[in-house]
Amino acid sequence: MAFADNLKQLPRVSHLAAINLLDAEGNVAATIENKPGQTGSLAVYNHLGQIYGAITTDAARKGLELYAEHVEDARQNPGKHPNIDRLIEISAAGKALFRLKHVFATSAD
Repeated sequence: MAFADNLKQLPRVSHLAAINLLDAEGNVAATIENKPGQTGSLAVYNHLGQIYGAITTDAARKGLELYAEHVEDARQNPGKHPNIDRLIEISAAGKALFRLKHVFATSAD
């Protein structure tokens, strides 16, 4: 399935402002924001966190499946898709682990 089709099957993320990826020491290693160009990644990482509890090797492999056609572009253009690059690295190394910390959107009402 194509990435756009996969996204339609993932839980919505409108309630999230961002997800912080925390390393083993609890430091923020990366942030994926709910903004154009990152919302799809936010949905993928949110889903992986719900299913696997963290970004593990198995989660990374599943994430690469979800990114579908974008994975080949990421492999051929390192740095163009940092959220995919991270999953490729975790999948290949088989050792990285990131915990997810959700940053919830707030209403100004």
